[in-house]
Amino acid sequence: MIIIDRDLNELDFFVKDFLNVLKKHSDYLIVSGFVSISTGRVRATEDVDILVPVMDNINFKDLFADLVKNKFWCYQGEKPDIIYEDYVKNKESIRFARNDQLFPNMEVIFIDETKKAKYYEFTHSQTMKIKDFEFKIPPLEFEIIYKEIILAGKKDKEDAMHLRTLFRDVLEEKKFRECKEVIKSELK
Repeated sequence: MIIIDRDLNELDFFVKDFLNVLKKHSDYLIVSGFVSISTGRVRATEDVDILVPVMDNINFKDLFADLVKNKFWCYQGEKPDIIYEDYVKNKESIRFARNDQLFPNMEVIFIDETKKAKYYEFTHSQTMKIKDFEFKIPPLEFEIIYKEIILAGKKDKEDAMHLRTLFRDVLEEKKFRECKEVIKSELK
């Protein structure tokens, strides 16, 4: 477990509230910018990326209703059957935000075994804890390599450098090699 010693902020509370609903219906993995931000990197973000296994229509409708009951709304609409057919079933992302807000939002990325790199990170999770807030993240080595090779934007490279610097004493070269092979296999 990675323990971060800081107080929770508005973004943390947003993610925590969303996860309190999601965890009743599905497993998940927080990825990308929030991993770096939660470890102390100072930068803004409009969304939090979260991997969720594809679910059937009935489970999705239950999740959707629970999110609505807990004051979240979906960018893609108000009809879970249509959202399921147009997005979830096809492993397309959807977004949720608090009622009457656009940002921050949760970008829910649906995955299964066919998305090899995402499935790898999903099945190799670790836990991060900030005060009483625990959540799953990918292996740090995967997060770093993915940001450097796949995303490769300026903020992604800066996120990767932040993680490399902060966790330099615990990162494992063997894991970097393993993660790099998984990521490269998806590029072929």
